[in-house]
Amino acid sequence: MKLGAAAVAVGFVPKAIPSAFEKSKELGARIDKAWAVPVLKTEFFKQPVKIAGIDLLNNNRKYLIRVRSADGAAGMACAHNTVLRSTYPILLNRVVPFFTGKDARKLESLITGVYLDNSNYKWQGLPFWVSVAGVEIAILDLLGKVASKPIGELLGGVVRREIPVYRASGTRGNTPEQEIEHLQQLVTETGAKAIKFRLGGRMHYNHETTRRDQNLIPLTRKVFGAEMTIYADANGSYDIPMAIKIGRLMEEHKLSFFEEPCPFDYYEETKQIADALTIPVAGGEQENSLRRFRWMIENGAVQIVQPDLLYFGGLIRSIRVARMAAEARMNCTPHMSGGGLGYLYVAHFASCVPNAGRHQEYKGEGEGEDFPVSSDTSSLKSENGVMKVPAGPGLGITIDPAFINKARVVAL
Repeated sequence: MKLGAAAVAVGFVPKAIPSAFEKSKELGARIDKAWAVPVLKTEFFKQPVKIAGIDLLNNNRKYLIRVRSADGAAGMACAHNTVLRSTYPILLNRVVPFFTGKDARKLESLITGVYLDNSNYKWQGLPFWVSVAGVEIAILDLLGKVASKPIGELLGGVVRREIPVYRASGTRGNTPEQEIEHLQQLVTETGAKAIKFRLGGRMHYNHETTRRDQNLIPLTRKVFGAEMTIYADANGSYDIPMAIKIGRLMEEHKLSFFEEPCPFDYYEETKQIADALTIPVAGGEQENSLRRFRWMIENGAVQIVQPDLLYFGGLIRSIRVARMAAEARMNCTPHMSGGGLGYLYVAHFASCVPNAGRHQEYKGEGEGEDFPVSSDTSSLKSENGVMKVPAGPGLGITIDPAFINKARVVAL
């Protein structure tokens, strides 16, 4: 039986090439699936781990969060000192009461629950999520000690124990030559093979800051050579035309990412800048919404996502961002705010996140917020540009008992 010409033609129609819309829809479906996969591995716990109490401790303007279980185990986290000095009532009024009495094994659902409880979603933002992050990390430390597992094993499994680090300068307003000298000192102290410096004027620019930028970018490459990985952070300083101009100078000198080229909540503008440049654009330090991270990833507004582990509410929420980013073949290199043990939390994050990126930010000692901590399995320092992740239970550290004993319980 002969086929008609139309039927023959239909038989030879090649498979349609997916449209941009169809590709976006497919990516969105993968992102949603990755978002929904549980992060915390609960199979390590056969019995409930009831949270009997949560204390906020203060010693000389340094804050600790201590979580105690009904069985007598304890977890401890160093909170974000600068934030909690102003906002600790949110922690004590709105976060601690919700977690107290709950089963720590249900930590993931508790993080969602505390956001919805008592209309806390109306309070969301840095002060609320920093409070949640401190409690979450203390609970993870507790659970790690109960299970005799490091945090990375609880959060998906350890994929690396050694973390290459970068050192970041927080300085603006100095001359390019002075900034180079400062960066050289940071590299000497840590052996870091990657550095980051500041551009613009922080949420603005002018003739003076632009002249500094245009001199500093080529000078940094000239002084540090081709082997050094160099990042730069504008902290939202530019509009679209200036961001593209500075970005192209960064491309010329082979810098590796351009962080927050325009104000952090200018999502469409950030995408326009990213689309115009070949250097990866990084962002997300100020973000507190999983949904907005999803939009940034699906729409390619950035090529590197940077949730702050404290500002964003902890490791579990940040790992969800990393998993969404992995579906778009993006790295998730967390931002490190000035919390006293922020570098340690970043190291544990990178230990269990395959797409954490080449280098992680390290501050460590000398940042003015040091805690008296030690580890049996890590020096907690950058040695030749690499930090070993503690392998002990929980955070894998010991906080000086004398420091804890001198702390007072903070009450309202």
